[in-house]
Amino acid sequence: MHGVYILKSKKDNSLYTGYSTNVKERVLEHQKGQVYSTRHHRPLEVIYCELYKNRKDAMKREKFFKSGWGRNYIKKILENTLKK
Repeated sequence: MHGVYILKSKKDNSLYTGYSTNVKERVLEHQKGQVYSTRHHRPLEVIYCELYKNRKDAMKREKFFKSGWGRNYIKKILENTLKK
């Protein structure tokens, strides 16, 4: 399965969107500080995840979440989750 996930930093409330064929393993790498872009934002929590059978569909969704429209979509559907 191909997964698109969104992590929220408990340190500074920043969001990170990623893609992986093994979301569980990839999140562990983020938690251990092995991912450069998130290592200074730990601890992190998964706040959203979608799974796809097709790689292209997952990559397209990740690209959407990283766009302005996608960030607004996430802020709207996770309004209560994103409150401090």
